[in-house]
Amino acid sequence: MKRLLLLFLFMPAASYADIKQEFVTSAQISIDSPYVITNAAPSSYSISGNNVTTSTGTGDSVVTNAIGGLNLGSLSNGVPALVNTNKTVTSAGSAFSLTESYQAGDVTQSAITPSSGIATLPVLGGQTTVISGGTAGSLALTSLSSGVHTCTAGGSGTSCIGSTTVRITID
Repeated sequence: MKRLLLLFLFMPAASYADIKQEFVTSAQISIDSPYVITNAAPSSYSISGNNVTTSTGTGDSVVTNAIGGLNLGSLSNGVPALVNTNKTVTSAGSAFSLTESYQAGDVTQSAITPSSGIATLPVLGGQTTVISGGTAGSLALTSLSSGVHTCTAGGSGTSCIGSTTVRITID
């Protein structure tokens, strides 16, 4: 009996574990679509000077020491009307300086409809960025169960991503 008891004491205990493995393979191919970013130029007016008297209006409607500018209450196709500034030298025979600038902004554009992936664009005074979009070309992605991915680039504006995640969990 003692030998049997000693045999059980030195016998290795059984060990049980749950082993879980998970393989996740992912592949993505994308082709950029065409797009346009257009920033219309704004209307602007500025005036500055020394020894200059300004006024606006004509005839009986003259306002002294006033400057013209943009009449935001009078828009024509999105561009405000300009109110002229009358200028005279304050002290005749003395030095004077005058700087005046005006830029008419871009008019409101009608809807732009892309044709064959490229839109016909208006010519604007602001910045215009045109992206013609991608072309599939020879774009291909092969993803094997071994986790090996082969990506063949397509034309411009294309990308491909392949990934494999392996998880082994032992409880």
